[in-house]
Amino acid sequence: MKKLLVWFNAIRPYSLPASIAPVILGICMAYGDGFHHWPSALAALGIAIFIQIGTNLSNDYYDFTSGVDVLGMGRGDSSILKKELSLDEVKWGFIAAFLMAALLANFLILRIGTPAVVIIVLSIIAGLWYTAGKWSLARLGLGDIVVLIFFGPVATAGTYYAIAFEYNAAVVWAGLMSGFLATCILVVNNLRDITSDAKAGRITWAVRFGKAFTRMEYLFGVLASAAMPVIVYYITDSKPLTLLCSGSVLLAIPLVHTVFTSDDPKALNQALGMTAMLLLLQALAYGFIWLL
Repeated sequence: MKKLLVWFNAIRPYSLPASIAPVILGICMAYGDGFHHWPSALAALGIAIFIQIGTNLSNDYYDFTSGVDVLGMGRGDSSILKKELSLDEVKWGFIAAFLMAALLANFLILRIGTPAVVIIVLSIIAGLWYTAGKWSLARLGLGDIVVLIFFGPVATAGTYYAIAFEYNAAVVWAGLMSGFLATCILVVNNLRDITSDAKAGRITWAVRFGKAFTRMEYLFGVLASAAMPVIVYYITDSKPLTLLCSGSVLLAIPLVHTVFTSDDPKALNQALGMTAMLLLLQALAYGFIWLL
């Protein structure tokens, strides 16, 4: 039981809403538009979760092997650093997670073909490439863009396509709603780790442009996410109630305050977790309204 709890903490469950939210959004929008296929919906959800788990574990692995964790990551929850899991255990953990995602992907590949192959292969590569190697996405400062795209329109429109065999502008813009908030999660992470990332040569946007820019980036992400329901409303015949989801900006006010005023890792960790929960809440609310 203790080992299971260690593994549960190692996969960083607080981060999973970033992968779950855009998929739920895609499922709800497909069903609301009259397209139904539960096996594809569940497969897409499972793939997203396993890719996220694999990414989290591989990040821990490569952060440790590259020496970043030794420098004192603000997150402080590395299972390797805390000696709860060995390096080999974490390595086989992320390999197993990616293999499970690939196994589930076979169903979608048989159903929709090449689009499923492209999306899933690129998602796994992005997950590994985020921290692995000298030219990792984190070192190149490309993490924000990758998260926006893959945890936004790729996940949402990809899920919608797996169910409906088509996609549209509404689902892409709605996907950006999740993508911007998912990027905010990374922004808080990078703000918290700005010192250790700089020492490790990881040129995130926070390191490159500084704390003031990073805090403004968080605010922009929150406002952009809240603006997406308005855009979808004006380009489609979506229900006016979807505009209520723009109210997420009000729920984010305490989080914005924390990000702008605190350098305390614990406070930023809490803001990170609450941003993830806001992302999930926003996706659930929008999806539920779309189903009505």
